[in-house]
Amino acid sequence: MHLRALLFPCLAFFFVVSVAPTSAESPIIAPDAKVVKVGSGYQFTEGPTADSNGDVYFTDQPNDRIVRYEFASGTTTDWLSPCGRSNGLYFVAPGQLIACADGNNELWRINIKDKTHQVLVGRHDGVRFNGPNDCWVDSRGAIYFTDPLYKRPYWTQEIPADSPRGVYRLSPDGTLSQVAGDFTQPNGIIGDDKNKVLYVADIGARKTYKFPIKEDGSLGERSLFCESGSDGMTIDEHRNVYLTGNRGVTVYDPSGNLIETIPVRKGWTANVTFAGPHNDHLFITAGDAVYTIQMAVQGL
Repeated sequence: MHLRALLFPCLAFFFVVSVAPTSAESPIIAPDAKVVKVGSGYQFTEGPTADSNGDVYFTDQPNDRIVRYEFASGTTTDWLSPCGRSNGLYFVAPGQLIACADGNNELWRINIKDKTHQVLVGRHDGVRFNGPNDCWVDSRGAIYFTDPLYKRPYWTQEIPADSPRGVYRLSPDGTLSQVAGDFTQPNGIIGDDKNKVLYVADIGARKTYKFPIKEDGSLGERSLFCESGSDGMTIDEHRNVYLTGNRGVTVYDPSGNLIETIPVRKGWTANVTFAGPHNDHLFITAGDAVYTIQMAVQGL
């Protein structure tokens, strides 16, 4: 979650909330589809991830709660509060949520059935994390997560201003390693289904990079993907990458060319995922509300 999250509720009244039209000729958006608000009344929404039914779990981070959106009924319900000030989430089978719980600068695994949690990691080489922000889990179960630094007003712990900002990998056997560094403020993260490419947004530098994923899970040399940072990210079946920020949702093809902009008239979109029974709805978190739009493509 971007630092703007802490300020956004004070600014929300400047923006007009409405249903945004989209191009009927888009190769990735369903004909005549519109961005539709499906939930509101939150402080700052983040971290959407879909379960096997296509229903979405997302966070209202300043209010320390995880909310569930059910596609069949079109309703949202509070699912877990408190939740460790969870930010980014990622759903993994069987029935588990990986949560970037920055209330105490930790990475959690939450059991969906009984809502209990386990702290997976909270430190690297004996040093407390800045606050895990967003995460992605590869097909082998390895967790990649970003660790920027956004100082929270609710922290009682002190995090040094010069603390390293990086990307970490937690292997299925529990081995933790830093796989990338040298960022201004790493934030959104997503990978492909073949465990070949990892995308990391440096929102502080307004750039998104891609890394080859090696066979052992470490990362090769980074290359510039596009000249845009992002708060949250997702990817579709054609490996188009979806970024968020102050332009709605921007979509880039695998070569890093901008191919679509989906306007969401809220001033800031924080995160995005594919969801729905057929994995062909884009679910967007934006300030105090959440939105969906029917797509012509499915999530990867």
